[in-house]
Amino acid sequence: MSLNYPILMVHGMGYRDGKCIGYWGRIPKALENEGCRVFFGNQDSNGTIESNGAFLADRIREILRQSDAEKLNVIAHSKGGLDMRYAISSLGMDKYIASLSTISTPHNGSYTMDKIMKLPRFAVRFIAACSNLNLRIFGDKHPDAYRVFESFTTGHAERFNQQNPDSPDVYYQSYAFTFSTPFSDMIEWFPHFVVKCIEGENDGLLTPRAVAWGNFRGVYTGATHRGISHVDEIDLRRRALTKKRGDGISDIVDFYLELVRELQEKGF
Repeated sequence: MSLNYPILMVHGMGYRDGKCIGYWGRIPKALENEGCRVFFGNQDSNGTIESNGAFLADRIREILRQSDAEKLNVIAHSKGGLDMRYAISSLGMDKYIASLSTISTPHNGSYTMDKIMKLPRFAVRFIAACSNLNLRIFGDKHPDAYRVFESFTTGHAERFNQQNPDSPDVYYQSYAFTFSTPFSDMIEWFPHFVVKCIEGENDGLLTPRAVAWGNFRGVYTGATHRGISHVDEIDLRRRALTKKRGDGISDIVDFYLELVRELQEKGF
């Protein structure tokens, strides 16, 4: 396939783009094998939306210089979608972005996070401080986990959406995922259980209601009862979800290949 513009892949919270262990697993290589030019955001994993958005604005300009491209197609996972929306709407990057495809991005906030932020503040701040310390070791320059937690609340999402309206020059689309029972993914069984009790079906962190934005492409699940978790969405395990073929997704790489084929058909 041949896209008119390169792809910028923007990671979410808690993990950085790495040369040895990449955030996106087998996905970038599969896209490159199909002829796509792929770049990475490289922003802080626990940076605020504002600081990461500013970093991404500079990164976009750098990529355009390197590639001689006029625009980019952005694929963003989780919080990365908010970072990019801020760069597009508040920092004037809309003239450089052809499309923004968000994978499980909390555009509308999380009711579960609303409840978490009502816990004793010292406890939440302690967890945030531990997270910041850990991520500084792994390269974050400006981690601020507490403000990141706040950015996932529904109140913050409402204000953010008002302050960062979609640009008419950018094509926005979003995707949601779910898995069936806590035992479908032992990495995220506990958050899945908690979110399901509070909000309903989710991918281990977020519900379809929380992530629907722009052209909402619907809820995706696996070819078996296992479903697809938040970490499955970025190919954390570096293997197919199942060998079985069915109505759902057997290998998350296939999902991204189809996403890019559809962008190609739209002229991006």
